[in-house]
Amino acid sequence: MNSVFALVDCNAFFVSCEKVFQPALEGKPVIVLSSNDGCAIARSNEAKALGIKMGDPLFKIQEIVKKNHVKVFSSNFSFYGDMSSRVMETLKQFSPSLEIYSIDEAFLNLRSLPENELFSHGCRIKEIVKLWTGIPVSIGIGPTKTLAKVANHLAKKQSLGCCVLLKQNDIEAALRNFSLQDVWGIGSQWSKKLSYLGLTTALDLAQADSSWIRKTFNVILARTALELKGISCLSLEETLQPKKSLISSRSFGKPVTSVEVLRQALSYHASSLAQKLRQQKSTTSLVSIFIRTSPFHRHEPYYMNSCAIPLLFPSHDTTLLIKAVTSGLEKIFKEGALYKKAGVMALQLLPEDQVIPSLFQDKEGLIRRKLLFQTFDKLNDRFGRGSLVFASEGFRKTWRSKASLKSASFTQDWEQLPRVR
Repeated sequence: MNSVFALVDCNAFFVSCEKVFQPALEGKPVIVLSSNDGCAIARSNEAKALGIKMGDPLFKIQEIVKKNHVKVFSSNFSFYGDMSSRVMETLKQFSPSLEIYSIDEAFLNLRSLPENELFSHGCRIKEIVKLWTGIPVSIGIGPTKTLAKVANHLAKKQSLGCCVLLKQNDIEAALRNFSLQDVWGIGSQWSKKLSYLGLTTALDLAQADSSWIRKTFNVILARTALELKGISCLSLEETLQPKKSLISSRSFGKPVTSVEVLRQALSYHASSLAQKLRQQKSTTSLVSIFIRTSPFHRHEPYYMNSCAIPLLFPSHDTTLLIKAVTSGLEKIFKEGALYKKAGVMALQLLPEDQVIPSLFQDKEGLIRRKLLFQTFDKLNDRFGRGSLVFASEGFRKTWRSKASLKSASFTQDWEQLPRVR
């Protein structure tokens, strides 16, 4: 076999994480809300059966929630991130080649396995991940990453949770009833355009002429068509590519009017960005901030402003980023506005090993500060994000998003470990 990919996808991941340490939730309707407790972003099968849709605002489904005793949780992203790391570490046992596609998805290379062992191997992966982490997964296996995605979609509807699409007859049968809108990377807009041309299923696209697709649309869609034919065009990306820009932003739990509270929020985001930059070994030479009021308040004037602050030299030093956002805030803050959101962006990123120190920089000071932030990051990794903070971030963080229904940090705080009774 030329190529064999497996896509492992965690089922209702955020909900599944909550169930691991709260087994009483099994078999009950459960939803997890977005930041600021806005809308449903994860649902158990029982919640889906009640008609709760992805993205439904909480206030619109309150009656369903109350009537059916739906258990509602605020998002707990640090906990979910830790559980994701456990799943990914487990998957590394099954293949030397792993691409972490998202917080709850990963591709594996299973090329070395005989074809007649792939299904049993997929079932074994599913069994071990559940045993070691408590997270249920679905597994799709195919000759291309796109067909592995299709197989995974079908696996979620099967009792064993594993589907293999390698034989041509099986592939065609699966694609014949597979909506174009559900094909990886196509979405609703392209599916509408394709339907006007008579292409309504994944099989229609697979059987279309690739050169015609490239001329009519673009090379990306042509590549998708080839992948559906079983011709692999996408390889595993085992090394996470550094991002070209980074952003940290959050809506406030309640309107903010104080410049000091805004300064604390922006300092928090600047610190978060600096840590992300160091993690991917990048620097930034341009920082941009924005603040805005709510566009939905009819009786309050809308105000939004932003400011770009260039740095003297590329850096991932937290103190420099905090100074930059503080100076920018002074230029755009408007007294009396009811601010609802603020954020910071790091632009013009450059790998740290490509930064040429300025003649005017203190080279020994740079080395000391590099060691300082290495220690800073290690301590926060070991004891949890926020164990060490800059005073400018504040300590109470009254601006934070609402998370009144947040579960405990079961895996990150000794004081919140579940107790055996």
